[in-house]
Amino acid sequence: MFRHYFRIAIRSIARYKSYAAINIFGLALGLASCILIFLIVRNELSYDQYHKQAARTYRVTSLGLDYNPSVSFAVAPALRNDFPELEHVSQYYYWRESMIEINHERFILKDVAAADNEFAKIFDLVWLAGDPNSALEAPNTIVLTESTAKQYFGDQNPIGQTIRMDNDWELKVTGLIKDLPGNTHLTFKSLVSWATFHDETSNFWSIQGGYLYVTLPEKLSAATVEQRLPAFIKKNWREAVEKEKATLLLQPLTDIHYDQRYLNQTSMPRSKKSIYGLAAVGLFILVIACINFVNMATAFALKRSKDVGIRKVIGAKPIQIIKSALSEIVIQVIIALGLAIGCLLLFIPYTEGFFGTRINANQLLHIDVLIGLFIISLFAILISGVYPALIQSRFNQLQILKSSFSTAVKGTTILKRGLIGIQFLVTQLLIISTFIVAKQMDFFLNKDIGFDKESIITFDMGKNPEGLRQLLSNQPGVKDFSFASVAPAYNNNYMPFSAPNLGMQEVDVTEMKVVDENYFSMFGLKMLAGLPITKSIMPQDSILRIVVNKTLVNRLGIQNYNDALGQQITVGDRRAEIQGVAADFQSESKHKKIRACFLYYNPERFQQASVKLQSNHIKQTIASINKEWSVLNPESLFNYEFIDNKLARLYEREQTLYNTFKVFTFIAILISCVGLLGLVSLMAVQRVKEIGVRKVLGASVNNIVLLFLKDFVILIGISFVIAVPIAWYAMHSWLQEFAYQIKISPLHFMVGLLVTLFIAGTTVFIRSFIAATGNPIKAIKEE
Repeated sequence: MFRHYFRIAIRSIARYKSYAAINIFGLALGLASCILIFLIVRNELSYDQYHKQAARTYRVTSLGLDYNPSVSFAVAPALRNDFPELEHVSQYYYWRESMIEINHERFILKDVAAADNEFAKIFDLVWLAGDPNSALEAPNTIVLTESTAKQYFGDQNPIGQTIRMDNDWELKVTGLIKDLPGNTHLTFKSLVSWATFHDETSNFWSIQGGYLYVTLPEKLSAATVEQRLPAFIKKNWREAVEKEKATLLLQPLTDIHYDQRYLNQTSMPRSKKSIYGLAAVGLFILVIACINFVNMATAFALKRSKDVGIRKVIGAKPIQIIKSALSEIVIQVIIALGLAIGCLLLFIPYTEGFFGTRINANQLLHIDVLIGLFIISLFAILISGVYPALIQSRFNQLQILKSSFSTAVKGTTILKRGLIGIQFLVTQLLIISTFIVAKQMDFFLNKDIGFDKESIITFDMGKNPEGLRQLLSNQPGVKDFSFASVAPAYNNNYMPFSAPNLGMQEVDVTEMKVVDENYFSMFGLKMLAGLPITKSIMPQDSILRIVVNKTLVNRLGIQNYNDALGQQITVGDRRAEIQGVAADFQSESKHKKIRACFLYYNPERFQQASVKLQSNHIKQTIASINKEWSVLNPESLFNYEFIDNKLARLYEREQTLYNTFKVFTFIAILISCVGLLGLVSLMAVQRVKEIGVRKVLGASVNNIVLLFLKDFVILIGISFVIAVPIAWYAMHSWLQEFAYQIKISPLHFMVGLLVTLFIAGTTVFIRSFIAATGNPIKAIKEE
């Protein structure tokens, strides 16, 4: 019996190729988009959950003047002593790169970390060689990931090989692990044993340090541990930290990827609101695709209604008609699903670069993904197939054979309008949301950061600052250079400050930058009062001479910037006198508002060089500096970074979100156009006699086109009224994640309405124009 229905379905699809092709294309595109979004969302919501002890593992963080993901290095041994019931306590420290030497050849090793032996007991690393219980136990040992070992040792066995790091440590390779999966907040490619640095860190108490992870026993709750932490701090913490009113928190391991309160992390966090928003987009696209499928399948059914009428006349029962129609739907859904999976297999390798999420084709075979595919396909079959099948079973055979399509089926108008109304609603939601996202991204990324970032590179100064100064001064391609603790937008030092003499009793936080006399001119920092940093204001006594930013002056309650000059504040344990006031500049990610900041001169604390290059000689100048650097610092490589690249990395998350919305909104619009084409085709078939009569009676082509457009304009208007409050709520909630945000205006909603009207109007016009220019005599004759 099934073979019979299958043959009928195949013949029907082959006979009406264009309808079937449009139907299958629209559904395949919708299914591919929905499945891809499902994989992305699944990956994003699974971060760090693959660790067996994930539910009992926490990162110890600090909350003082701000949320800090790291804690003092001395916290770990104190925790082990005061909380012996903790199952595991592990220290971890990450840095971006180190210089290494292998067989007398030097390289830059990226994504380096240090960890103790407990680390492998907390996190489920896949060991290919080495003993996980002892690989990180001894000092001067290192564990490599598979790709890192392949990069530096090729096909050789890396175990036992020696790596010299930063000209200080001879490290022996004691372990080899598989590369970390994409769904973890950890980003290391090599692990140095913590014991290698033990003497330098174990007794160092401060507000900042390394990352600390703990695994609790099953019967001990995080809340119980946190209740005991204030007493632990009081017992162990030093006076300098107590002034910052620091507390310790337990952050669940599975929350790290989504917690945006902590910015200085090894990987950028993702907002759960954005992830859920993407999931909603996937659902919207699937709904649009299914609505299109219903409309096209209904039009397809009416197109072949005479076939159905003849079958009913010769005795076919309604259930047989339904089975036959459903067979066609199932075959089309299977073909569409196959095309969708084929497209995914081709596109998945590019998802990480475009969407910022690492997924692979093997994930399509995971049991939960297969169940998801089955549910999505079943949903598409039920939603898209049942209604058209029922339509065909309800055909009145006598009216069908008389070609009265419009009266062959009753009661479809309300449902038809409801479906297309939902389609317009979803389309406008996506267009409005994408437009607001685009405006926010443009505002966010192009907001003035207060300093010049073009053609500027930064690098560590090395061990010969005077030699470096001479080197840069002799380079014709160097416009300017500056030595400082850090450049703008790089990691900062934070200090508590107060001004009791100005009525500011409570302690606040300020950034601290140690800079030279060229810092202000090279980065284009603007002075509002007083003078910038010069050698002459280097402190000759116990009072620190500083330049502060506008935000700090405002925090002091001083209205006139000149009045701030000469005022004294307390920073840390020192008194400081304000010598100048600078305009605000962005010292960290724009996810947070500009903080109070002070700058002062102290060449002993310079660590980083910033060099502004002639824009037309960048490559040549860098090559020349590199050549001279090898003579000046033979023990290290010249490793530089462009500041604008550093800033771009801070906002990769927003950029990938914007790209994702653009792509899937375009797909939704494309699918909607296919659906509108099907709906207008359905209307043209149903109203062919009416169109013919109107033309005979003198109706122009414009009159007939407007007849079709009228219903759609009304539906667009109704769906717009519903879409506005939904879009406003969703976008207003999303914008709260930004320190600097646009204001949602009526213009954003009008764009959604106008774009929808244009897209729908163009699509309807093309199909209705074809119907309106047909031969009216032929249409009336056929009816």
